[in-house]
Amino acid sequence: MDMLPDLLANRAALSPHKIALLELESGKEVSFSELNQRSEKLGSLLNANRISEGDRVAVLCRNRIAFFELLFACAKIGAILVPLNWRAPLAENDDLLARFSPKIIFHGKEDEALARQTDAGLIKIDFDKNYEGLLAVHAPMRTRKNWPSNQIWYLLLTSGTTGMPKAVIQTYGMALCNAVNIGQAIDIVSEDIFLNFLPLFHSAGINLHTLPAIFNGNTSKIISGFDTDQVISLIENGEITAFFGVPAIYLQLSQHPKFTELNLSKMRSFGCGGAPLPDYLVELYANKGALVCNGMGMTETGPTAFMMDKENVKAKIGSVGKPQLLCNVKIVDSQFNEAPIGTAGTLLFSGPGITPGYWQNEAATNEAFHVDESGVKWLKSGDTALQDKDGYYYIVGRTKDMYISGSENVYPAEVENALARHEKITEVAIVAVPDAKWGEVGVALYIANGPIANSDLAAFCRGLLAPFKVPKHFIEVKDFPRTAAGKVQKHLIKLPKL
Repeated sequence: MDMLPDLLANRAALSPHKIALLELESGKEVSFSELNQRSEKLGSLLNANRISEGDRVAVLCRNRIAFFELLFACAKIGAILVPLNWRAPLAENDDLLARFSPKIIFHGKEDEALARQTDAGLIKIDFDKNYEGLLAVHAPMRTRKNWPSNQIWYLLLTSGTTGMPKAVIQTYGMALCNAVNIGQAIDIVSEDIFLNFLPLFHSAGINLHTLPAIFNGNTSKIISGFDTDQVISLIENGEITAFFGVPAIYLQLSQHPKFTELNLSKMRSFGCGGAPLPDYLVELYANKGALVCNGMGMTETGPTAFMMDKENVKAKIGSVGKPQLLCNVKIVDSQFNEAPIGTAGTLLFSGPGITPGYWQNEAATNEAFHVDESGVKWLKSGDTALQDKDGYYYIVGRTKDMYISGSENVYPAEVENALARHEKITEVAIVAVPDAKWGEVGVALYIANGPIANSDLAAFCRGLLAPFKVPKHFIEVKDFPRTAAGKVQKHLIKLPKL
């Protein structure tokens, strides 16, 4: 897989008149032929602004068709797209622009003020003002016919839990591998209609499932962000057939007044990632005939690595399924020896869908990988996992989140899952704090849907967990700090004095 063809041009030739992307708010739509032609015109526009192979192109926008036109325009000329986080402060984006040195930035009307405050030397193109006019005066370019599979296509920024975010390299080969992995995992068919609402500066916003859908010739409907009423309506009216969200999204949908009567039978696929879906939510959806398949992946894995199969959603609650077609995994101990089945250890990944590393950060790249005695390069996930006798995998928790209480290992994910079963607990996060007697103890921060005594929560935990796993402290909160995709950011939780 050294060279790939122009994937969009080939798809346009196969499905020229089929709708590729549709913006629900504006009603704008493009066929695959139009998407390809507009991307080629945008490639000419980039070339006219002296953007060529290897140059960075910044983009700051909400979900829209033009983002994918720009993504493919970069592919057609070999430029590198850098999606910026529109939720980040100006200072952070300025630091990133200084690192990546783009010559041009594209933005939408919602982010015009932020974009205009960036480096004055940048060429600025507004999707809602001068974009269409500029496209109109550029002819479709003669683009390169081959894309090197290991060449950088775009960069995705990590959450930056320990300082400046790292830029994870995403290649053309990774994108195609992910399309294969997720496509066969959820059994994509040509009639499937997908929904794009997750932010486009995250891997899920691009790859779950819009980019695979483009490769496969499917239609994707785009909304600028998650809206519970709108998503419920789309499902209710059979306007989409496949859906992917994080647990917080599934929770919000389940709390909607229409959920009890909602007919989910027209949906072919429900996928979940970003964090474990609590057992009670798996059961709640399953009781309505909706089998929500837990999965697991990372920005560094493209992202699809694991996905549960529908046949075992209820039998293997808590599992993320099996490794997908183009992903190798193993679980190892601290010496990188393979752990026995049923024993928790560090999860490693290898295969053609794994990132080659971090852009211009050799130290971080070297730290992220382990090379075994056979010369195979394994990505260290940072997760602790185990495999059962049937080959299904379970994420026990983040290795760094594990704490030791009274010489016993405690994995917060297990405790969170137990507490999530309580009828008055909406969401929970477990963190550790020092303790004079036990070394470390757990603190349960929770969002409740009704009054509840901490002593009741402790008693509830004792009925499900070993004593050393029961949190010592319980604190009710209004909400948690989150990523744009809704994932809880534990490192940003501020604890009161205990």
